[in-house]
Amino acid sequence: MNQAIQFPDRDEWDDQRHAICFPALVNGFQVMCGITAEIIASRYGGDNKDKWLELFRLNRWDLEEEAEALIEKGQEDAQGWIWLS
Repeated sequence: MNQAIQFPDRDEWDDQRHAICFPALVNGFQVMCGITAEIIASRYGGDNKDKWLELFRLNRWDLEEEAEALIEKGQEDAQGWIWLS
């Protein structure tokens, strides 16, 4: 794992985005990452935010690795977010 990118355990459900949002610290700067309910459900199942959060946490390491790769490739959207797809 790249020590310049860290993922604190501060994931949360965002009703407005209908997604799980989680921060990454990149060289000391915060970058927000997210994965929508649709993507979580298609990958792991679940049908509500509590189940999706549980599934996110069970698969945290893989999802953080994926986010790390996107961060390293500079795949931020126009708002500076990294979205797993």
